[in-house]
Amino acid sequence: MTAATVLFRDVEKTYRRPRLLGAVYHTAVKGLSFEIPAGEVTGLLGLNGAGKTTIMKLITGLLFPTAGSVEIFGLSPEDRLAKGSVGFLPELPYFPPQETPGAVLAYYGRLSGLGGAELSAAVEGALRRTGLEPHAGKRISEFSKGMLQRLGLAQALLHKPRLLVLDEPVSGLDPLAIHDIRGLLAALNAAGCTIFLSSHSISEVEKLCSRVLIMVRGSLARAVARAEWEAAPGGLEAIFVETVK
Repeated sequence: MTAATVLFRDVEKTYRRPRLLGAVYHTAVKGLSFEIPAGEVTGLLGLNGAGKTTIMKLITGLLFPTAGSVEIFGLSPEDRLAKGSVGFLPELPYFPPQETPGAVLAYYGRLSGLGGAELSAAVEGALRRTGLEPHAGKRISEFSKGMLQRLGLAQALLHKPRLLVLDEPVSGLDPLAIHDIRGLLAALNAAGCTIFLSSHSISEVEKLCSRVLIMVRGSLARAVARAEWEAAPGGLEAIFVETVK
């Protein structure tokens, strides 16, 4: 049996929102149990507010569960070894506008423990693989949304993580850039990297993923394997619409 890269056990996350007359509580995910096998590309689908971003933040240790447990390679997401094994692309990556992409990547590389020739090679490789090499001398303030997305992905894969967590990885990219990023993710996966991605683009999820989790109002409503949606009339889109209605 393939070992689990990510394991959720009966996870609940409740947010406390202070109000003048007392706090209001909102449960973003509840009773959530699933695993992501090593080497798999798993997609996460759901309407806005279904809990997708909360799940991403629980995996990366940016949030902590109210109940239940989350494991990354058998460790808590807070563990330093777990953190060093994960690369994360948020939905809206932000970088200092006055810096160049090389300077930003060098900074993140040093945070990951890289230095010297290893750091230089990692930065050059990340720029090349994401198509940013021709723009290495530009200030980030000159970047389009698509270029910022590429830089976010370069930052995520800089330290050669075993798990990539990607929130809307092709957001803002033109068709050619999407094709390039799709090829890059396929190559990373073929080299052994586990990928967990959230997207509103069902067609991209169909092309990239071997399995998809569908969230409805904070709960896992359905897990769908590629063979299932390929055999279904209307494909993954029809399954998704039927599930969330």
